[in-house]
Amino acid sequence: MHPATQPGPPARPEAIRIEGLRKSFGTLEVLKGVSLCAREGDVVAIIGGSGSGKSTMLRCINFLETPSGGSIAIGGEAVAMRPDGSPVNRRQIESLRRRLGMVFQQFNLWTHKTILENLIEVPVHVLRVPKDEAVARAEKLLDRVGLAEKADAYPAFLSGGQQQRAAIARALCIEPRAMLFDEPTSALDPELVGEVLAVIRALAAEGRTMILVTHEMKFAREVADHVIYLHNGVIEEEGPPEALFGAPKSDRLKQFLKSVA
Repeated sequence: MHPATQPGPPARPEAIRIEGLRKSFGTLEVLKGVSLCAREGDVVAIIGGSGSGKSTMLRCINFLETPSGGSIAIGGEAVAMRPDGSPVNRRQIESLRRRLGMVFQQFNLWTHKTILENLIEVPVHVLRVPKDEAVARAEKLLDRVGLAEKADAYPAFLSGGQQQRAAIARALCIEPRAMLFDEPTSALDPELVGEVLAVIRALAAEGRTMILVTHEMKFAREVADHVIYLHNGVIEEEGPPEALFGAPKSDRLKQFLKSVA
């Protein structure tokens, strides 16, 4: 008799699912029906050349760009969309954005507020978190990204790397279900890249769900569970990092990896 096969661990819940996502700017079709699924705890890296649609794909997830078609679900909740891709219910979009922390290329910190004020702005004024609670959470996060002593400083007095670490702490302040990173190191001087990647690496090690648009190939290879190579708005190849970086099948991907080596 064969021993009874043990059932495997249950599949982790889906954090983000995109199916058939399309986006056009006028007559220019930037995304041509892309799909992605990230389960809780997954780190998905999106790579590709300039103009491949990477940032547009990321920005469509939280409707900073309105898709032209397809479907999006966050935490198992489908976003109600019209046939043209626009959301039916703005309130649903606001609720969805509270579950997604976004980190941009250009930090997007409010220059007239201190770093601490930047972190507590949304929790206090949008999410109605009591101020004492928001401040305690913000101080803890600043400590975690190595900026405890910068709480009362203004962004202009911080290096680019420090500003981006503050922006990551700000995104974490809303206690998101998933984090979206849009080329978080591309605006930084080379010597500051490492300190930001170290923070993102620590979040990955904690089991945070992340979708990361990046041109840092070595980092994507080491940290991601799944890599998507986008070319001209289409997923040309995807899979585990060891497959994409170690044994790419697509000639375009091979060429791309040579060009960024």
